[in-house]
Amino acid sequence: MILRTRNIIKSYQNTKKVKLEVLRSVDIEIESNKISVIVGASGAGKSTLLHIMGGLDRPDSGEVFFNDQNLFQLTDDKLARFRNKNIGFVFQFHHLLPEFTALENVSIPQMIMGKSLNTASQKAAELLEAVGMQERINHKPAELSGGEQQRVAVARALANDPDIILADEPTGNLDSENSEAVHQILINLRDQMGKTFVIVTHNTGLVNLADKVYEMKDGKILSKY
Repeated sequence: MILRTRNIIKSYQNTKKVKLEVLRSVDIEIESNKISVIVGASGAGKSTLLHIMGGLDRPDSGEVFFNDQNLFQLTDDKLARFRNKNIGFVFQFHHLLPEFTALENVSIPQMIMGKSLNTASQKAAELLEAVGMQERINHKPAELSGGEQQRVAVARALANDPDIILADEPTGNLDSENSEAVHQILINLRDQMGKTFVIVTHNTGLVNLADKVYEMKDGKILSKY
């Protein structure tokens, strides 16, 4: 198991100061080199769980173990460095920097980690080729289609060679053709590069391709198959 949670509890207060339980004692285990998918209705707690698994948010109580590292025993600064090095993120909205090219968008996370421009650019070009964007590396996001932008976002998530990639509705804004193309990219990255994915999705096509599916309801893992 590359990642596991134990007894994760998370709640928020709404505008009327009423406490809302979002996650209720969630335990989940993620296997290496697999595509694990989390499904459930809106409000089930899927995105909140994904953010906690990736160290973007802290639970009220409970633990997240990445290999044998308890993420929430780290200070905020150490957690940020750990996250940048070990975890890649893909969101429904690609969040590419509009003033930079595809190559530069994939290079920047590497340069933040201390790599030279030349080394980062070379790795970025390789990753963009892996997601079928080798002909578009010098285009800015506004010059790319939605599907192409999401491919760049996947390449960026891989920039620092993370052990795991967490994706929140990565094909939620794409049509069926582009969704299928992104799905195939994820499968290839699992099979050819040994990558591990945890994906929150409503897309039945992606559910059918998953190695393991977790179904959430009312802040709990209802079933897995």
